[in-house]
Amino acid sequence: MINNDGFIAQLKARLEQPLPAWEAHKIMAPPSRLPTPNYDEKKKQARVGCVLALLYPVDGILHTVLTQRPEYDGAHSGQISFPGGKVEEYDTDYVGTALREAHEEVNIQAEDVTILGQLSDLYIPPSNFLVFPVVGYSAKRPDFIADAREVVDIIELPLVEILNGENITTTSIVANKIFRFDSPTFVFNEHIVWGATAMMLAELKYLLEEMA
Repeated sequence: MINNDGFIAQLKARLEQPLPAWEAHKIMAPPSRLPTPNYDEKKKQARVGCVLALLYPVDGILHTVLTQRPEYDGAHSGQISFPGGKVEEYDTDYVGTALREAHEEVNIQAEDVTILGQLSDLYIPPSNFLVFPVVGYSAKRPDFIADAREVVDIIELPLVEILNGENITTTSIVANKIFRFDSPTFVFNEHIVWGATAMMLAELKYLLEEMA
């Protein structure tokens, strides 16, 4: 996918329209992520977080960036996600949270990012977070630097890899080092992306295919 102003403008315009949400999310949803009767009530009581899905060019090809978390004693140990984190009281808005976290985790400079819009919010039951994915664009590749405490790997992903159906499969996942189940996954080289991040990528994929 070639990086050009026309494509970015088209994506921005599409993000201002109604989004597919569950229609896209369900394609990559783990069995435990199916909506339950009290789903909406849980969303109201959840903690709030934001992530940044940044698009930027590398040799004329649009990429996005994912990060791998370190191993720790928690719900998302070792998982791959967009840069992001919880909303703090000093954040001005969700965009501010996403930009702050992206800077802290991988050194993305807020002044280089043009905000295009947001993908659908997504509730994550294991950590009780309601996540708002912010979509941004940088005309240049960021000078990525991983925060040693929060990021063990920076994954630069060409958008064409999201569109490649051969990168979607079913994988046996072990969550919290205890629970094993089969889940839809994106597999990019050796990187396995599942859960909330895969669902967000599924919605981005849906929009990209719509725009093709």
